[in-house]
Amino acid sequence: MPEAPEAEANRLRIERECLNRTIEAAEPGNDTSYIELPGDNERGRLVGHQFTQTHRHGKLIFAGSKTGPWMCVHLGMSGSLRPFDEEDSPPDYIKFLIRFEGARRLAFRCPRKLGWVRVVDSPEAEIERIGFGPDALEIGRDAFVDVIGSSRGAIKSALIEQKKIAGVGNLWSDEILFRTGIDPERKGTDLSESTLGEIRTAMRDILHAVMDTEAHYDQLPDDWLIHTRKEGAPCPRCDGTITKTKVGGRSAYHCTRHQE
Repeated sequence: MPEAPEAEANRLRIERECLNRTIEAAEPGNDTSYIELPGDNERGRLVGHQFTQTHRHGKLIFAGSKTGPWMCVHLGMSGSLRPFDEEDSPPDYIKFLIRFEGARRLAFRCPRKLGWVRVVDSPEAEIERIGFGPDALEIGRDAFVDVIGSSRGAIKSALIEQKKIAGVGNLWSDEILFRTGIDPERKGTDLSESTLGEIRTAMRDILHAVMDTEAHYDQLPDDWLIHTRKEGAPCPRCDGTITKTKVGGRSAYHCTRHQE
């Protein structure tokens, strides 16, 4: 599932290829039942405007202007934003399409229809309405220690709770705990302030590193869990074995030897 680094890679595509172009039309794609998309009136708000800036908060991607309106996108499990030109072959599974003046287009591709698109007044208002916590790269050490350290549930569940911290999901929470040697079922309240600080540092380092590759996983170091994240695989950091368990109803991969 796309998390903060994957959302950032998609945001960059808009920033590089779609800014300062007047929107001529905003249209639903094909097979759009059971997916949240803007209605006629909301789509009409975009027409005639330009995206002049972008923003990301957690897994949310925003494109708009200082005075609005803004398009807000959540990629869901398999969504992506694909700029292309009219003469190019369009991507498949387009659920939402923006036509700019000239040949440039921006498609929201979402095969599994678990993402969504909204037209909103501002990023700040939408983040507050949803109730997301601070972005994973912006939360301070003390705030992180407070919010995660006060969790009586599993540390993995706390890390992926978007109302606590926005942007970390299944994939990178496993990598964070793998890096710091913490069992995903450990309770936040059982961890020392020093350990919680180390988890925050690992979170920031990992997210930044993935963003630096624009979420191309093959460019990540060989000793990362991402390359052997399957049950029964040898641990790339020790002589342990990777095990798959359920934590809070979500899959968790961890090493049975060095994660305690």
